[in-house]
Amino acid sequence: MLYTLAGGGTLCGVAALVLLIVSTATDFWMQYRYSGSLANQGLWRFCINHKCHAHTITVAFWDATRAFMLLAVLSCFAGVVLGLSAFTNGTKNRRVRTGGIALVLSGFLALLALAIYTGVTVTFFGKRFLDWRFSWSYILGWVAIILAFAAGVFQLCAYQRTTAEPAPSNNQDT
Repeated sequence: MLYTLAGGGTLCGVAALVLLIVSTATDFWMQYRYSGSLANQGLWRFCINHKCHAHTITVAFWDATRAFMLLAVLSCFAGVVLGLSAFTNGTKNRRVRTGGIALVLSGFLALLALAIYTGVTVTFFGKRFLDWRFSWSYILGWVAIILAFAAGVFQLCAYQRTTAEPAPSNNQDT
C-alpha cells in the first residue's frame, strides 16, 4: 500500500512535469483574431499568420507568469527526483515527505501563474479583442496543477502512513 501511494504520487508527478513543460514552452495560451487573421499568444512569443515574434514589451504580468511557471517546473522536477530516489531506500525516509511538499509547492506556483495570466487576460485582452479564447496549452497548465497537487498529496499520505505504522520487531525466540 505504501509503495502504491508513493508510486502513484511519483507517476502523477511525472505527468504533471511533462504537462508543465509543454504548457510553458508552447505558444498556444490564447487565440484571437488580429487584423482578420488568427493569432496565437504564449508566454514567450506571439504568432500571427504563422510568423512568430518575441514579446517586445516587458510587462510585470508576463514576467510574473513566466517566473512562477519556471519555478513550478523546477519544483515539480525536484519532487519527482525525490520521489524516485525514495524507492531506493524504501518509503520510510524523509525524501517522500520532501518530494510531496515540492510537488504541492509546484502546484501552488503554477496556480499563481495561471491566476495572474487569467486575471490580466480577462480584464485587458478580453476587452481589446472580441473574438478570443484560451487555447490548449493553457488548459494543459490547469491539468498539470491538478496532477501536481494529487502527486504531492499521494506522497504525503505515503509518508504519513509509514510514520504511523509501528516498526516490525526482530525478536528471535531461541
